[in-house]
Amino acid sequence: MDQILNKVGSYWFNQKASKEINSVGDDINSLSTSIEGGAKWLVNKVKGKMQKPLPELLKEYDLAIGIFPRDATNYEFNEQTRKLIVYIPSVCEVGYKDSSVLRFSTTVTGYLEKGKLADIEGIKTKVMIWVKVSSISSDGSKLHFSAGMKKTRSKEAYEVLRDGVCVDKF
Repeated sequence: MDQILNKVGSYWFNQKASKEINSVGDDINSLSTSIEGGAKWLVNKVKGKMQKPLPELLKEYDLAIGIFPRDATNYEFNEQTRKLIVYIPSVCEVGYKDSSVLRFSTTVTGYLEKGKLADIEGIKTKVMIWVKVSSISSDGSKLHFSAGMKKTRSKEAYEVLRDGVCVDKF
């Protein structure tokens, strides 16, 4: 009889422990989901140190803080290679103050230098048709977009963070 009670008790204990462990996992998943909203950069770490917000990184490199959509908060930046990878929740278009529009893929990569983002993959702009943006450089109050042909725009138009509008394809 003792053996049966031990087995039943052991089974009951294992079931309770399993439910508790699953509950903790669910709590962690819901915390992760709530963090994704806007402060994802708080938990991103690069070599064990806190990562600064993307607009702050862009400003440090003399680029307009509003180039990327507002919800592009998660990124990776390798200081040695200068490679920047920006993650955007969904393919979107962003309209700017000067009526220009940029289309973003879910991942944008490039190499960040003082006043320039070069070798860009994942951004397009409309110049009669959608063309790939290969680099963005800053020169005083102007931003220069290289996209099949060079296009210069006012830097002021990109100084405010804006929301992206979801689109079907990049």
